[in-house]
Amino acid sequence: MDLSLEEKEILLALARNSIESLFRKTDFDIKDKLNDYPLFSSKSGAFVTLTIAENLRGCIGYIISSNPLHQTVAQAAVQAAIGDPRFPKLSEHEFDKIKIEISVLSEPFPMKSYDDIVIGKHGVILEAPRRALLLPQVPIEHNMDRDEFLSALCQKAGLYSEYWKEENLQMSLFTATVFSEDDLDGKNE
Repeated sequence: MDLSLEEKEILLALARNSIESLFRKTDFDIKDKLNDYPLFSSKSGAFVTLTIAENLRGCIGYIISSNPLHQTVAQAAVQAAIGDPRFPKLSEHEFDKIKIEISVLSEPFPMKSYDDIVIGKHGVILEAPRRALLLPQVPIEHNMDRDEFLSALCQKAGLYSEYWKEENLQMSLFTATVFSEDDLDGKNE
């Protein structure tokens, strides 16, 4: 999915303001932008990742959403801040330290073979026996090859890391448009 610089900036501002609204009143309103940016009304899955000093602080999203993209991003941002079970709720003190990354997902499509996975391009969804997902940027950020990526996916699903070698797992692939506040810093000066 192609997003303009302005669309990325608006979605990042929406995510930040959605989280900020947990702590104080904000006046950000996206409704006046919906006519100018029809993509925001499309139904698309999205994940919001929060980091502090390059350490993961929360990541929540929706593979497929029945809501418009702008609502999906706002909900994922709030849930990444307060609903990721791996972390305590984000505090107001931490709010100014977070960096936000958004991944807007394509529709998932079936994977026929492990060879279909292109590192850095595809995210992977393990459907069965337990569901788990890793975004396309994960193997790049952690310098993983395909085998390590699949092992990490199995571990995330609560399976032992080599499970994918022994079983014919049901998996889907997806692509994502990934952008962050760090990516856009300085691009509109």
